[in-house]
Amino acid sequence: MRALHRWDVSPAEAIEIQRRLASLVVREGSVRSPSLIAGVDVSAGGREPGGRPALAAVVVLRWPGMEPVEQSVVEAGIRFPYVPGLLSFREIPVLLPAFERLRSTPDLVLVDGQGIAHPRRLGLAAHLGLVLDLPTIGCAKSRLVGTLASPLGEERGATAPLLDAGEEVGRAVRTRTGTQPVYVSVGHRIALECAVRWVLALAPRFRLPEPVRLAHQAAAGIRVAPES
Repeated sequence: MRALHRWDVSPAEAIEIQRRLASLVVREGSVRSPSLIAGVDVSAGGREPGGRPALAAVVVLRWPGMEPVEQSVVEAGIRFPYVPGLLSFREIPVLLPAFERLRSTPDLVLVDGQGIAHPRRLGLAAHLGLVLDLPTIGCAKSRLVGTLASPLGEERGATAPLLDAGEEVGRAVRTRTGTQPVYVSVGHRIALECAVRWVLALAPRFRLPEPVRLAHQAAAGIRVAPES
């Protein structure tokens, strides 16, 4: 893990950090034969610091069988206020202890959140990818920025470019026929085309890719794999 900055900052300082770090995100790369793939999710803590604690969950699956092999769940208070676009400053300080408890190091990380599909091109997945220095994909359930450049087909595997200010920042991806899409964007050290392929490969049955789906359950307090 890399200590790129302090976490005890104001919202204005956080915005400046995002602008500085966005240029460090690597938007190319492929993950060809991973052994371990992790999913990440954080339960919603209170909107203000000192409120209800959050549960940060990391679930590691073995590829290609997608068997859960390890989970790490940490409960901690949120120290950063709720500010749209600054989610990573709330959640990464809780997620890092969960990663530190893992016995293994994943080859690929999927995050329930945005990568570069973000006003300053540094959403939770991109920020976390930089800190971990691991290939990371943002797989969000809703859009934060952008509009679709073309209609999205109803069949599984359909995609449509997500454009913001003329830049393709992600793709809408239909992982199940007739269901709502997910929004895939580069987190770090992976190309968008590769990220889309992995999201589809990891979502054979459900709308959410299996690592993210299981991390969501773990963040809700459900054990899905052996504890770290």
